[in-house]
Amino acid sequence: MKLSEAESTMQKTVEATQRAFNTIRTGRANASLLDKVLVDYYGSPTPLKSLANISTPDATTILIQPYDKNSLNLIEKAISLSDVGLTPSNDGSVIRLNIPPLTSDRRKELVKIAAKYAEDGRIAIRNIRRDIQESIRKGEKASEISEDESKDQQDKLQKLTNKYIAKVDELLVEKEKDITTL
Repeated sequence: MKLSEAESTMQKTVEATQRAFNTIRTGRANASLLDKVLVDYYGSPTPLKSLANISTPDATTILIQPYDKNSLNLIEKAISLSDVGLTPSNDGSVIRLNIPPLTSDRRKELVKIAAKYAEDGRIAIRNIRRDIQESIRKGEKASEISEDESKDQQDKLQKLTNKYIAKVDELLVEKEKDITTL
């Protein structure tokens, strides 16, 4: 695995961290809050977004319109059992999720969760760096590359690592701002 592969893998890690951040509630309605919700549809776990149209008619409401009206109760049950922390209200044709305003304690908890997701992203990036460093060192020991070339590649790898860790940090700052803004 070389530097170009490391860069693409690190980019995917940053994107995964962004997706994790999208699942954190910020006090505003956001359809991506339901990305991790799986509905037991005909015996198989199915992502909610493939069973229903999810929209946000206003800043405090998520509206879920199932494509199949028979799945309404299954969707409601899946949301209730999920870790979303919202209570669905079913009117027979659609499900509404009202997003309550966040308390200051809840905001602090969400900031901690965001920090944990960011740290997971940083750790994944550092693990990629470690794996690449090992392959560079093996190449040096096997005399496939010179010592200078090895050091040069390791320096480039470190710069790449710093760049992607900085991206994760930027995402964290942005998410913290979203969470703490009233």
